[in-house]
Order: sequence, then structure tokens, then C-alpha cells
Amino acid sequence: MDDEPQVWEDMAAAKRAITLAKIAEEWRLTEEQIKDAKSQRQIAGDYFQGFLTDEEKKITGEESTAIVEKIKNKEYSALQVTQAYCKAAAIAHQMTACLHEVFFDQALERARYLDSYLEKNGEPIGPLHGLPVSLKDQFHVKGYDTTMGYVGWIDSYEGEKSSDNVHNVDSQLVTDLLSLGAVLYCKTSVPQTLLIGETENNIIGRVLNPWNNNLSCGGSSGGEGVMLALGGSSVGFGTDLGGSVRAPAAFCGVYSLKPSHNRLPYRQVANTNPGQNTYASSIGVLSTSPDAIHLMMKSMLSTQPWLRDPDVISIPWREEVAAATMARAGPDGSAKSDQRPLKFGILYTDNIITPHPPVTRGLHVIEDAIKKAGHKVIPWNPPAHSTGIKIHLAFVAADGAHDVNKQLHLSGEPPIPQIKEIARSRKPQPLLEYQDLILQGIDYSAAYADYWNSTAEEDGQIVDAVIMPVAPWAAVIPTKYTHTAYTEVMNVTDYSVSVLPVTRADKNIDRADPDFKPISDADKENWELYDPELFDKTPVGMQLVGRKHEEEKIWAVGKIVDAILKNA
Repeated sequence: MDDEPQVWEDMAAAKRAITLAKIAEEWRLTEEQIKDAKSQRQIAGDYFQGFLTDEEKKITGEESTAIVEKIKNKEYSALQVTQAYCKAAAIAHQMTACLHEVFFDQALERARYLDSYLEKNGEPIGPLHGLPVSLKDQFHVKGYDTTMGYVGWIDSYEGEKSSDNVHNVDSQLVTDLLSLGAVLYCKTSVPQTLLIGETENNIIGRVLNPWNNNLSCGGSSGGEGVMLALGGSSVGFGTDLGGSVRAPAAFCGVYSLKPSHNRLPYRQVANTNPGQNTYASSIGVLSTSPDAIHLMMKSMLSTQPWLRDPDVISIPWREEVAAATMARAGPDGSAKSDQRPLKFGILYTDNIITPHPPVTRGLHVIEDAIKKAGHKVIPWNPPAHSTGIKIHLAFVAADGAHDVNKQLHLSGEPPIPQIKEIARSRKPQPLLEYQDLILQGIDYSAAYADYWNSTAEEDGQIVDAVIMPVAPWAAVIPTKYTHTAYTEVMNVTDYSVSVLPVTRADKNIDRADPDFKPISDADKENWELYDPELFDKTPVGMQLVGRKHEEEKIWAVGKIVDAILKNA
């Protein structure tokens, strides 16, 4: 009897079967093909593309802005593009379990409608006409589940099975994307609770890194990172409470933008600990190019989302800010002689956990390239990140794990190993302590702003952006994501952050320093996890941090730095 499946296991198995059944027979992989894919160290690149036709390779290799332009000019049809991305997504899911929900049939029907509309009217519906867009499994799409990694949310509305909202709600972001002409075709995998930097749950299991299956793809928007790395998507939306847009982008070798939390609409989006809005989650964009991020931000803000979501700040996309920043550099990213160069701060360590050798080398690569391009770089010594992470973690845990346990109890599923401590029930934080914590956060953000302003004292020029790691590792060993300060502190300050790929780990170069002296037991334990062979060829991404509501500027800075690296 003890070996019989639990109810929650049956529910999860049924959900997996339903998802697989939605994949067209001609896109199904054999058991042997799936087994072979799972045995590969790297499936991104040539291995994955071997399952696509030449036409499909060409389409899924396109950048988002090229796709919409070619559909508009009828070089591609929306149906042709959608079919290619649906097939790539189907194959990606069978190899990696990167999807929670597929609606390929709906997407193909939508593409046919868009083609008919363009033919009849001679112009597209909007700036995203025909562009397939993937979504993290927090966004509601009518007719489909939003599980957010919880078994108890299957066939429900955020755990409520009797609600009139079951399969009957679109998130505002979904409605806005459709109004712009986008094609929605899948929802991507997340970790149980969303509260870890990996992607694993009791529905689909663990999702690994397509560049290195020894390591995690990151989280909590991990399925998005995998889809982009494989070419199953060119652009998608995730969310970021403590690094959940940034870590998957960095680990999977793609781009992202985490805006300040109230720049894009969160209305009718599922969330963990939904009442905690002092340090609210941000909706962000992940993509295969900086231009795709620009397209999505400009398009989304053109709908004036603040008219429908009162929490969104009423600032349209300020193209003049982006243009003014871009004007400070040439096409190759180099500083112009008639313009003030960009000024960067750089943080090599948060003095809590020392980055592994590939990450440290990545910081040197980006610093050296920026200096060679004629821009300025200075050391970054802000208020202690140990203070910022302490504040943020206290907010995340303030409800005493009430919300997490409520959702787990719906099905009786156990917490995955990484969640056990997070799910430990305890007394919620008393109101007066919570209010004091708010004041600590205000003081910390003010001190960080004061430090940033002080960077103008020496030369009259304030730092434009700060370069820092996303994590201590190129990508994390599964179950070992024990340090989140590099990203979480930027949620306390609510800063705008771009992530871009910088280099790849190289076992022949990134050797561990035999004379390294750890600053704590935790630092020693993390350092001992490093193995050059294990991390070899894994992408190394970096954060470029701008100030609050500086999305246009930090996007432009990221595009400049990306050009510098590509021309170095």
C-alpha cells in the first residue's frame, strides 16, 4: 500500500499527460530521442536545431524585431512563424520539461486570423503583429491552468476550484499583448512557490540548463530562460521578486530587463505571498536581443496600462531618454569625442560570498572592454549588501510561511527539498516589527541613493550604471542556490536592471586560486563547490544596474555595453 501513488502524484501525472497530448503527433519525440537528449551535456545549439527544418531554423533564429518586420512585409506569414515556434517549443518541452501549459492550436488559429487581417486591411493590428510571445506560468490565459508550480492549483483559479474565475480570466498583460497583435502559445515552468533561484516542482520535476545539464537553468522564470536558449521563443515575460528574471537570463546566456516594480501591469497576475507589496515583484522581459526588450517595453507602455492597473506609474516609454544615452556612444559602443563618456561603478564582491573564477573573469572582461572603449569605470563600495539582503529576506518570510503552506495543503504535496526551510511554519511577524522593517528598508534605500550621488564628487560626473554579478556562479548546481544578495538587494532599492551575456566559463582559464582565503564558513563552502570541468562552457551574464524608473536609460546602457563586448 505504501508504494501506491498519492492523490497529488496522480494529479501531477494526469497534468503531464494532458500537456503532452496537446502536442501534435508529428512533433512528438520517440522515447529513444528523449533519452538521448537527456544524456547530452549540452542540447542548446546544433543538437537542438537538428530537430528542425532549415526554414524552422531560420525563423527561430530571427530576432523579434526582424520577425514583426518580415511578417508586415509578407516575407513570412504569421502562421509560418507560429508553426515554427510551436514546434520548437514542443521539442524543447519534451527534452527539458520547460512548459507548464501549451495552447498551440489557439496560437495557430490566432495566426491565421492575423494573416487574414493583414491581407484585408493592408496594415498590421499593432507593433507585435504575428510575434509569438511566451509567458511565465503566473499569467492567466483564458481556457488554461495557471499552476505556478503547485499541484493544488491544477484545474482551479489560484487554488479555488469552485470559483467562477476558473479558466475564465486573462491577466491585463495578456489582454494588452493581444491588443498589440502578439501570438500567445505557451506558459513556461516555474519552481514550487516561486521563491528559489532554480526551477523544480512536483508537477514536471526539475528543469536543467540547456547549455550544461549538470547545472540549473535558474529561476523562478527558469522555463523562459530555457525556451530562449533553445530558440523556442525570441521574447517572453517573467517576474522578479529577488532575481527571478535576471538569474535565468544570466544562466542561459540571454538578455533581460527587470523594471522597477510598478512600470508594467501586475493586475490579475498570480503571485506568491500576494499581500506583501512593500517590495513587490516586477514584471520583466527576457529575450534573445536588446532590441526585443525595447520593442516589448515601448509597445506595452503605448497601451497606457496605468489606465487599467492603478498601481502602474503613468510614464510612457521615454524614447528621448534612450536616444540621449545612445548618443553618447558610437555604433560599436565606443565613447564619442564630443560627448561625455559613460561612467560605471563595478562591484567584484558583496563581501558575503565570493564569486567563482568564471564570474570574476567575466567582470574583468566587461571592465577591460568598457575602458578600452573610452568609458570610465570606478570601484563600487555601497552600503553593505548584507544589510539589504537581511531586510529583503525578512519581508519574504514575514507571513510565517502561511501562504506557502496554504497552497501545499490544497493537494497534500510535500515541499521540494529547497523549499523545506521556507515552508517551515512559524508565527507571522508582529505589526510593529513589520513597520520597523519598512523603516529599515527606507533608510537603506536612502543610504544607497546618497552613496550613488556621492560618485560625482571627484570628477563632477555621477555613475550612470553599476556592473555586478547576478550570482556567485556562472549557473548554480541544483539545490545549492544559497546566496541571493547580488540580486535581492536591487529589489530593496527597486532599481532598474539589465542583464546581458558576457562570456562563458572556460576550464582552461578559470582555475581556482589555491591561495584563496574565505571570509566565512559559508564563503568556504561555496568556494569548494567550484569545479572547472563541471562549469565549463556555461554562460556568464552580468547585471547592469540603473536607478529607480530608469528603464530607458539602463536598456540603452545595456545595448551599448553589448555592442562593446561584440566588437572587443
